[in-house]
Amino acid sequence: MFKREDVNCIPTEYMMKEYINNDLWEDFCQYMKNVYDVVPKFEFSKCSLEYGWNIKFKKGSKSLCTIYPREMYFCVMIVIGQKEKEKVEGILPSLSADIQKIYKETKEGNGQKWLMIDLEDNDKKYEDVKAMINIRFS
Repeated sequence: MFKREDVNCIPTEYMMKEYINNDLWEDFCQYMKNVYDVVPKFEFSKCSLEYGWNIKFKKGSKSLCTIYPREMYFCVMIVIGQKEKEKVEGILPSLSADIQKIYKETKEGNGQKWLMIDLEDNDKKYEDVKAMINIRFS
């Protein structure tokens, strides 16, 4: 059985799917593979804010997003840096109220915002996450 905070329990894709237990996770992984030709990479973080296993989606050396698995949902972290800031702020009015609130409430540090977005349902927030990942990719 997968335990997110157990460094010795190296997850498989199946274990992660069972832990998250949300169809949106499979949809997200398929989307990342189809659109960006990337697959999930499992990494263990000893960071006190998010200790445990996470999933990274990278294209070359560029990080597109990091996923923090939860039971029944997952949290997507998207870093909005100086290069992405203008484009993200340009589309911000068209994004969901939830995403606008997260963006406005996230403090900026070193010219970056680290957005933490919980995804549970295939709703507008999910489409907004994909739009912001696309800006990171471009």
